[in-house]
Amino acid sequence: MDQKTAVSQSITIIGSGLAGYTVIREIRKLDKAIPITLITKEPGYFYSKPMLSTALANKKDAAQLISTPQEGMATQLEISILSHTEVNTIDTNGQSISTNQGSFSYGKLVLALGADQIRLPLQGDAANEVITVNGLEDYAKFRQLIDGKKRVAIIGAGLIGCEFANDLVAGGYEVDVIDLSPQVLGRLLPPEAATVLQEKLSAIGVRWHFATTLQSIDRNNDALEITLANGTRLISDAVLSAVGLKPRLDLAKSAGIRTNVGIVVNRELETSQKNIFAIGDCAEVDGLVLPYVMPIMQAARALAPTLIGQTTAVNYPAMPVMVKTPALPTVVSPPAKGASGNWKTTMVNGSVESRFESPDGKLLGFALMGSATALRAALTKELPPLLG
Repeated sequence: MDQKTAVSQSITIIGSGLAGYTVIREIRKLDKAIPITLITKEPGYFYSKPMLSTALANKKDAAQLISTPQEGMATQLEISILSHTEVNTIDTNGQSISTNQGSFSYGKLVLALGADQIRLPLQGDAANEVITVNGLEDYAKFRQLIDGKKRVAIIGAGLIGCEFANDLVAGGYEVDVIDLSPQVLGRLLPPEAATVLQEKLSAIGVRWHFATTLQSIDRNNDALEITLANGTRLISDAVLSAVGLKPRLDLAKSAGIRTNVGIVVNRELETSQKNIFAIGDCAEVDGLVLPYVMPIMQAARALAPTLIGQTTAVNYPAMPVMVKTPALPTVVSPPAKGASGNWKTTMVNGSVESRFESPDGKLLGFALMGSATALRAALTKELPPLLG
């Protein structure tokens, strides 16, 4: 095989998160020999990102969350890894990418770029001290920052905010959570269920500040003085922002690839540019951007055969999301955006079963808490697929 042919049959993946590595694992189940190169600005190790929000209570530091170092991943998957490598541009006509380590040709290119934490515009002389946790190195800095401290304020009462709040309180910290919404998990839970989770987290020490936002942060000797829009003042040692994610689009945009909320792909996960695909938190499939583990697994199982010539469309079954709040185990499968129907909630001995039903009684979504989480498998079978 000449070099040109070898390149045309090769696969290059940008991004070493769950999406990038899962696609490679799926490819290797089908083809042991096709050349694969992984390019990442990170060290190239593998770790479970969902474990970041439970590591403190589990007494694990950042280094202990690494399950396989870069060398192990390269050997195990028989791939080349270019770590600490920034991709600057993609030449879609010449099928090459330029990086801080030189230029490389590709046959098929997969963008597994992930997403960035949204940062709110804040006032005050300590506004730049707000930290976000969006990866292992961020988490290592966060743990270093709060080591020996007592108080943490969290902006955002969504999935990540609630998980970190539970974990930090379990780890002995005083925690204040601030959110513009009037409840926890505003995009996922009906009010009755949200109230139960809020009360359970309050009982272990989480303090809530709803229907307001953080206005300014100022340094006051060793502490941070936080002023909320409603006039409340808080004192904290660190501020963690967890207000949501925005897909990384700059590289795709600069290459002329179509973007919307995410990088727009078809059901085969191909972008508007031939031989370039996208997967994971950066990808928008049929209008859906789903930054969760299960959609990544489904997408990887479809993309792997497509990349080796067996074109396969992705399907999304109903995929409930587990909220890692040990104070009240919670599983939620929200109804599709704009779905017509109503929530019906039943509470028994601290457990919650909330069902979102259409006018004709069909189950379109659910939220389960406490012992009701045992109903997860049975109710999931009743739900329509997200993308059939």
